[in-house]
Amino acid sequence: METAPGWTSRRILGFDTETTGVDVRSDRIVTAAIVVRARITGLSQVRTWLIDPGVEIPEAASAIHGITTEHARAHGVQPREALAEIADLLAAAMAADYPVVAFNACFDLTLLEHELARHGLPTLSDRLGRDPSPAIDPLVLDRALDRYRPGKRRLGDLAEYYGVVASGDLHAADVDVDATLDVLGALVRRFPELAEMSPSALHDRQIRAHYRWASSFNGWLLANGFDREPADLAWPLGGDFAPPAEHLEQMVEAARRAAIASPVRTSA
Repeated sequence: METAPGWTSRRILGFDTETTGVDVRSDRIVTAAIVVRARITGLSQVRTWLIDPGVEIPEAASAIHGITTEHARAHGVQPREALAEIADLLAAAMAADYPVVAFNACFDLTLLEHELARHGLPTLSDRLGRDPSPAIDPLVLDRALDRYRPGKRRLGDLAEYYGVVASGDLHAADVDVDATLDVLGALVRRFPELAEMSPSALHDRQIRAHYRWASSFNGWLLANGFDREPADLAWPLGGDFAPPAEHLEQMVEAARRAAIASPVRTSA
């Protein structure tokens, strides 16, 4: 009897946003991109949105992604229209057990939930009737599987490390998504055990991996006297959309037991 193909040989969807800033609670989406591939190494089908966020786009943000307030007002669509389309596509993929891939997924997905709630639209959790999953985050995986590698781990850093050549300038949402999917493909080639896991099992492992990293990072901040907001312990949704602490701890413990039963080789 033939087994179903693994997730790397099935439909996969990448997601990224460019925004007015880095506060998931108050900042707004300016551009978004969804890239669909029939398999992780397949050709990309790209859909993008330019949104008039309804607020001023700070110059610092425009300098990164190139979208000014004037341009967004003149050419962008209204947020409700774009947000509904984006959420419908993401929720449909997750409902069908197709992974949604995002670099630093907790930022993009949590920001999206805030945006949907702000505009009176059902959140991803509302649409799914459960916590959004499965998601895959190359940043979380790289941190977990190569913990002691020195250097930064921004998308550009990982692309360079894994030999990924971006299709254009990074900080354009569609270019970032393509690069993110290619970085994920490189991670799977380096750690082939990832391809053998189910999307749901991989999702759960990342919950634990992020929890461990965030706990360690917050301990480092405290020990070194840094006065800044700690990293959120939850993934792929944080802040107001994170699961209750007890529920999160239960998920982390379940993922720990699964990891013991089916270990993934990591770099020393």
